[in-house]
Order: sequence, then C-alpha cells, then structure tokens
Amino acid sequence: MKIIVHDTASGMLAMFRRPVAERRDALRELYRPLEGAMSAVMGEVDLVAMHERLGGGCRLDREDDRYLPAVRRMREAGVWQRVEETLAAAWERIDGAVPGVAHADTVHVVLVLGDPDDEHLTVRSSGYLGMGGIPGAIQLVMWPTETALARIGYAAAHELHHNVRYANVAWNPMTVTVGEQVVAEGLAEAFVRELAGERAMGPWATTLTGEELERAYRKVTAGIDVAGMANLPPYVHGDATARILGCEPVGLPDFAGYAAGLRIADAHLAATGLTAAASVALPAREVLTNAGVPTTL
Repeated sequence: MKIIVHDTASGMLAMFRRPVAERRDALRELYRPLEGAMSAVMGEVDLVAMHERLGGGCRLDREDDRYLPAVRRMREAGVWQRVEETLAAAWERIDGAVPGVAHADTVHVVLVLGDPDDEHLTVRSSGYLGMGGIPGAIQLVMWPTETALARIGYAAAHELHHNVRYANVAWNPMTVTVGEQVVAEGLAEAFVRELAGERAMGPWATTLTGEELERAYRKVTAGIDVAGMANLPPYVHGDATARILGCEPVGLPDFAGYAAGLRIADAHLAATGLTAAASVALPAREVLTNAGVPTTL
C-alpha cells in the first residue's frame, strides 16, 4: 500500500490569502486527490459542498483572522509528518497481522482546517474527526486544540482500519446495519489502543461510562439489526448529531454507538484472543456472535 499524505498546509495558507470569492475553487483543488476513490463508490460527489454542509470544515464565505495562525500552528507542530508516520506504523501492523489482506493500492490523505465555532467538531469531537470508509481515501478535519494536535495521527490510524475493512467487507447504503457500523467503530478504536495505548483513543468511544454506558449499550444492541444508512446516525452518533443530519433521535447520547462498539469489540477480542488488527476484515456477524450479541445479520 502506498500512502500519500498531501501537503494541504501550503494550499490552505495560499487559500486564506486569496479573496473569499475564490476560496471554494481553491478548496476544491485541495480535495481533488480524494475524488477518484470517492466517486467510484458514491458517484459524482461535491466534496466542497460536503465540507460546508456536514464536515465541520472552515468557513469559505467570510474572513476569519484565526485561520492562518491555526494552519501555521499545525505546521509547526508537525501534524502532517505525524499523520504520515502514524499511518505507516498502522499499515505495518495490519499487514503483519493479516498478510495478503485486500486493500487499496494507494490511499490519499487530505487534512483540512476545521471551523472553530462548529460545536460538533470542537466540543463533541475535541477538535478532530475523519472519514476513511472508502478504500483509497481518508479525509481529516481538525482545529488545533491541544487534544487534536496530540491525537490527529491516531484518528488517521482509526480511519485506515476502516479503509482496509471496506476493501474486504461489502458496504451497501441500503442494507448496512447498526451492527456493521458499531463493530467497525469499535474495532477501529481498539486498533488505536493496540497501536499507541489508551491515551491515543478518541473521545467518541471513551466518554460514556457507568450507568450511562449501560443504558446506551442496551439500546444500541436492541437496534443492532436496524438497516439503511439513513437510519444509522441516531444509534451510532447519538441524538445531537442525528438532528444535524435530519434524522429522528432515539434517545442516545453523543457517539453511543462508538462506546457500545468498543465494548463489543473488546468482548470479541477477549473471546477469540485475536487483535483488532487481525480482526480488520471479519464480518460483523462473526464479531457480534463472539461478543454474545444476538443478530439476524
């Protein structure tokens, strides 16, 4: 696998010096490396529109004197180099655990600046998030909080686990289930823990504890066979994000599916003695069965 972490720092510094009216086109060029892989799965896709509508990305319609210093801070902190190094280590571990596992020949990684006023990004997600479920493409968004600066490389590793998984596991937006999504998220966070310890894990899978986690786990596992991409956000991301996406809430806190998924992944790992790296391509049904979660998958 060839992993290319594109130098979007230079592009963003140039973009924020351009007139506001020209920034959408400049950002489109930064996203260009992802288009081939994404369009092969999603059809024609407007990544700039996604950035503006759902991605927590920096605003393109106004001046903001916070943006240039933020990009400079990320560059000075070695963010792009850290992402590259962590992805190399992550791939080495997966490749060593599952020799010959299917994967994209080349994975393009594009990191862009987030919106510091976006609550989903800066509050719920501690300043960083990613999308890597389409083989060959990893998109990362961050605002340089201390947490994001420390963990953005591990978020990339989480997304690489997804990237390899979905080169092996079929994903259909009409039939994908809560079970598949929470297994994927739980295994990816368990993989980050294998790679760098609990300190590297994201807030998504680690914030819920105690009785709140118990309630969330019961509700998520009760809906484990709910199918269809449009029906998954309330179970995976929680009510607040579901509302942003126009979905009906089901009474779950932020990222309940990640926390439940980690619990499922841990039960699977304990039952089998496998690692999260070695489990990257396992069907969700197998992981759920090993974890003792009933499913009709």
